[in-house]
Amino acid sequence: MSGAPPPYPGEKGAGVPAYGQPGAPAYGQPGAPAYGQPGAPAYGQPAQYNPPHVIQGANTTVVVAQPTVTLVQHFRESPVRMTCPHCRADIVTATFYETGTLTWVACFVIAVLGFWLGCCLIPFCIDACKDCVHQCPNCRQQLGRYNRM
Repeated sequence: MSGAPPPYPGEKGAGVPAYGQPGAPAYGQPGAPAYGQPGAPAYGQPAQYNPPHVIQGANTTVVVAQPTVTLVQHFRESPVRMTCPHCRADIVTATFYETGTLTWVACFVIAVLGFWLGCCLIPFCIDACKDCVHQCPNCRQQLGRYNRM
């Protein structure tokens, strides 16, 4: 090996300053390096990178105040992904059904129509007539309720 390696683009003595450096011709103008030549920008690369400014030696305290956002969770029949307000776990709620107002109203309507032979008890066997209760699978706290009526 003889001699020093050739200088990198933009170094002193390279001939043409690197693209984006002071003194370099604008890309695409006469005297600018052609694509693929030393000093030309690589495909997809920005023309110039400006690193963020760093202040050294400053003893400052930055307080960032974030507004509190309250989300209103709408509970329906299907389980809901949420953060439990009691145990702070990220969960998918467990659901079960309880007898509610719609179940009793349907029972009385069927009884008034004259279906006496136990038909008025059918709404107690159908989940679509019952209220859906959501609870946390970790701490078993009730998180919400979907009332049908």
